[in-house]
Amino acid sequence: MIYTDLTRKAVNLMFEKHKDQRDKSGLPYVFHPWHVAESMDDEISTCVALLHDVIEDTDTTIDEIRDLGFPEEVLGALQLLTHDKSVDYMDYVEKISTDPVARKVKLSDLNHNSDMTRLLKPEAKDYARLEKYKRCIDFLEGKTNSLK
Repeated sequence: MIYTDLTRKAVNLMFEKHKDQRDKSGLPYVFHPWHVAESMDDEISTCVALLHDVIEDTDTTIDEIRDLGFPEEVLGALQLLTHDKSVDYMDYVEKISTDPVARKVKLSDLNHNSDMTRLLKPEAKDYARLEKYKRCIDFLEGKTNSLK
């Protein structure tokens, strides 16, 4: 993790927005973005990793994050990482692939979400999601040219 004034601001915002949420296994959700952020190697991607689910999973808007002073590099990647449920997931991932910061954060996010040990009792739907995530990881790592 990289500690700067900006990443500290992102930590505090992430914690405030996710502090009452739980992941699929019942653990505090804040540990997921924290884990993703720990794999980042620069200030911008660390902020994006910490905040990658804030817009999608809370009532926070991109304008609120902008008003807190986060730079456009962070905001642009966050917009790409916020999945609009009306957009096909694979189309969403293809768009993410166009931005190096969003791609790096999404890869870390997918890898963490692919850790089946995080789930108490994985079910068939979890294994199906894992297969989808593997396809996305291969695509974002450049191992395949298409998600279709």
